[in-house]
Amino acid sequence: MLLRPSGAFGSGSRPARAWSQDPGAIPVSQQPVRRGVRLAVDVGSVRVGVARSDPGGVLATPLRVLASGPGAKAALARAELAELAIAEEAIEVIVGLPTSLSGREGAAAAGAREFAADLAGRLAPIPVRLVDERFTTTEAHDALRRGGKDARARRQVVDAAAAAVLLQAALDAERATGRPAGQLVPASTPADTGADA
Repeated sequence: MLLRPSGAFGSGSRPARAWSQDPGAIPVSQQPVRRGVRLAVDVGSVRVGVARSDPGGVLATPLRVLASGPGAKAALARAELAELAIAEEAIEVIVGLPTSLSGREGAAAAGAREFAADLAGRLAPIPVRLVDERFTTTEAHDALRRGGKDARARRQVVDAAAAAVLLQAALDAERATGRPAGQLVPASTPADTGADA
């Protein structure tokens, strides 16, 4: 796929000329991409899926699934994720923002925003970004099903696979635009969370 300034397809329905014939086009693979490992997180009420990119920011792969839940389990998952980001020398962490088809946010999105803000506070100055995650779990289930995993086997790994789908979309978006995907999350402070300093 080639990216060109507006009007790449002209006024007709014929696509733009191929790269070899059009030296003004910029291949997607040659857009500026920051080097460094990125992590992505699919936040669930029971499990947190984590994916990792290669240092070149080209390919996302499932990494692991962390146990989560209410209270102390969620705090432990966040602490483990922060340690993992530091151990992997991540340049950023992407947190999936679940929204409806219309783009509306519900309780799951509020939970993801709170998770991302807490993580940003733990990881500062490593940036945390929220990226729309619509369809990532569905795509992950479909890919695992095509790979021969039954429903029980999928349940154990689908969260990490969904995080990989999310991360790959973010990497592709950065390659297409030259800018990091998603919305930067400001780091929370003890005053923001109501905790004591």
